[in-house]
Order: sequence, then structure tokens, then C-alpha cells
Amino acid sequence: MGQARKIATWAVVIFVLYTIITSPVRAADLVQVGFTGISHAAKAFGTFMTNLIK
Repeated sequence: MGQARKIATWAVVIFVLYTIITSPVRAADLVQVGFTGISHAAKAFGTFMTNLIK
């Protein structure tokens, strides 16, 4: 199981590096979309907690 996880991790790292090298603009767009999603999720969680306290 540990060996499969190690291989999968390396495959993901290689894929990410390949994506960044071949298309840096697209990679930057994907990172921006990811951070926007995280920001929206955090904002929604904050709203939920605020409404829970009220």
C-alpha cells in the first residue's frame, strides 16, 4: 500500500510540473480558480457560523 501511494504521489507531482511547464498561463488560471473556490468556501463557512450564533 505504501509503495502505491508513493508512486501515485510522484505521478501527481510529475503531472503538475508538466502542466506548469507546457502551459503556465492555464496553470495560473487553475490556481486562481482554486483559490477563489477556497475563498468562497471560507466566506460561506463564516456566514454559517455567524448565523448559527445569532
